[in-house]
Amino acid sequence: MYVTLSVIIAISVIAIIFLNQPSFGRLPRGERLERIQKSPNYHDGKFNNISPTQQITSNKSIVSTAFDFLFGKIDGLRPAKDLPVVKTDLKQLSRDEDLMLWLGHSSLFIRTNGKRFLLDPTLVSASPVSFVNKPFKGTDIYTPDDMPDIDYLIISHDHWDHLDYKTIKSLQNRIGKVICPLGVGEHFEYWGFGKDQIIELDWNEKELLEDGFMVYCLPARHFSGRGISANKTLWASYLLQTPSRNIYLSGDSGYDTHFSEIGKQFEIDLAVLENGQYSKDWKYIHMLPECLPKAAKDLNAKTIMTVHHSKYALGMHKWSEPLETISKAAEQNSLKLITPMIGEPVFLNDTTQIFGKWWKK
Repeated sequence: MYVTLSVIIAISVIAIIFLNQPSFGRLPRGERLERIQKSPNYHDGKFNNISPTQQITSNKSIVSTAFDFLFGKIDGLRPAKDLPVVKTDLKQLSRDEDLMLWLGHSSLFIRTNGKRFLLDPTLVSASPVSFVNKPFKGTDIYTPDDMPDIDYLIISHDHWDHLDYKTIKSLQNRIGKVICPLGVGEHFEYWGFGKDQIIELDWNEKELLEDGFMVYCLPARHFSGRGISANKTLWASYLLQTPSRNIYLSGDSGYDTHFSEIGKQFEIDLAVLENGQYSKDWKYIHMLPECLPKAAKDLNAKTIMTVHHSKYALGMHKWSEPLETISKAAEQNSLKLITPMIGEPVFLNDTTQIFGKWWKK
């Protein structure tokens, strides 16, 4: 009995120490919490989606679902060899040319009209422990040291594969402003960012960044949390309005009515949509392949590109399946799809640029 109690106490102490590392961030408090409690999207002590949303939708228990995810065998879950990538020197790029680079998973570098934006950079680690969520071979070629000064850092939500503490701390002195959903600013303040650096928005709020640049915080269908408390911070998609174009960034999101509402509200030149890490077991919080063409059509975007694939195995599908599926769907539904490799420049003013099916090599 004494030994058992000692083990329980020891495990509890270790867990408390682990969960109190700075990388876990901090739950909202003070004026920020008061603002959260007034949000129309917050009730019953947490943020909620537009539609009722179960995280796990199978008949299996959470333990069984987790076991299948961790230990189930899926053919082709990870690529057998290094993926083809392009290492572009971001620091040497002129501010005069509008372009976008996918850095793997959901990380994006965008330079448009002389301003640099960085979205959800996960350039060091996608989990609280280094041995979990290892990147595919060849996909981790970009590090924080490769990044130039960033005018605006955009964060869609606070999950580890979108908000990497080590990346953020490495870039801290090179970041101008942080744009994030309501509540996520608490992490940044805790990590040493000034209040005047943080633009923190609820759904359907907007912020004028500077002349010609507006950001709209828009709904998504997902969840949030870095520790044991879920949905204490908001998750979001964004419409980035620049002097030259409107770029929609979906963040992580399952399919819902918000796509058609956003498509009615904005003319979208480029939509960057989540595609990957899905499963029927969590069909509402990530985009299933059959729903992606519907979301693209709802948005009525001139061009679409997909992310959230080809770097980590966080779902239950073959690693190349997201690209194979959306490529076929684009042909069948007359969608203009671009499929750059990690690090391959997408020249935003060039509507004729061609990208190969690199995942088949």
